[in-house]
Amino acid sequence: MVRVDNHPVPATLALNRAELRRYLERVGDRWRLDGAYLGGSALTGGAVEPSLVGREIEYTVVLVSDAFDEIPWLERTYVAASLWDALEMGAPAELHCYTCAEFERKRDTMPPVRDAVWHGLDLLSFL
Repeated sequence: MVRVDNHPVPATLALNRAELRRYLERVGDRWRLDGAYLGGSALTGGAVEPSLVGREIEYTVVLVSDAFDEIPWLERTYVAASLWDALEMGAPAELHCYTCAEFERKRDTMPPVRDAVWHGLDLLSFL
């Protein structure tokens, strides 16, 4: 069991904390992170936002950094996704990379982002 906001969350895959730390280090070598969240069905054991039901088991990673400001969204997402090690983590990840202002808009309107923030792990605090 993983504890999120003092509630136990069953995990279908063992959470590889060491690899998560290494992932954040790889990302942090490129951009200073203001926020990092982990969610998705691989973390919650399938208990995800209703609109996400039926998707393959995967993680959702939300990275927030004002350093993304000058980088096109597709480029920052591609680079961050290329740093994710699905073999080590046991599942692929859907990446979302936003500036702080973009994150404020997307946090409550995009189901995968909302799920990661509300029901997932705040990686900067967790690790």
